[in-house]
Amino acid sequence: MHRVLDRCHRALFAALSLLGVRSQERLLHRYFDWWHRRPDPWGLAVDEYEQFKYATTLEQLPARHYGRILDVGCSEGAFTHRLAAAYPHADVTGADISERALARARTPAPGPAPRFVRLNIVTAPPADRFDLVFCAELLYYLGRPRQLRRACAHLTAAVAPGGLLVLVHPWPEARRFCAYIEAAADVRRVTEHVERGTGRPFAVSVYEAAATTGRHAAGHRAAGRLARPGRQTGRGA
Repeated sequence: MHRVLDRCHRALFAALSLLGVRSQERLLHRYFDWWHRRPDPWGLAVDEYEQFKYATTLEQLPARHYGRILDVGCSEGAFTHRLAAAYPHADVTGADISERALARARTPAPGPAPRFVRLNIVTAPPADRFDLVFCAELLYYLGRPRQLRRACAHLTAAVAPGGLLVLVHPWPEARRFCAYIEAAADVRRVTEHVERGTGRPFAVSVYEAAATTGRHAAGHRAAGRLARPGRQTGRGA
């Protein structure tokens, strides 16, 4: 049943992408605001699978310093707040298309407070550059290759020289999205972890941007530095 519903979901968003970028943006905005009419509609803050996926994602990060972090498609900020707790000295930003989701994400919570901004990654790249950019469970909403190419170009443009881009999507569908990233910019894949031990396999793919590229202003400096937190393991971590 899950697979049938998932295919219907994909078909719906593929159809929306036929309308063009601006029309697609308006409909996605309305759809996700409607979907967030109740808090945490996907259970991202409590679901065991999601918590396992968050921990698995953080385990794949190279041991280095990250000053500025961006979570694209953050919904109500479950993973964004986890990033802020893991990297308390970093400047952490969550971005989403839904104003209703962002309003809930901004609700005060214990620990360091991320900031949240509205963004449609198809129509525009983020205004800043980041040492670490996450894009999880988002690209399959975009449908047509044209939108995927635009979104992936904007994602890679958001990564500072030498920074990392992390994609987390269902496996093996993730390989299709990775191909768009690899075609969009001068990046190399640092690592890829495929988690098959769940009923819903997923891949965590980590890319590194070239140390210097024509797309980035020379002399960019990340704001602040922070050591990677300790390794996390196990479900529900």
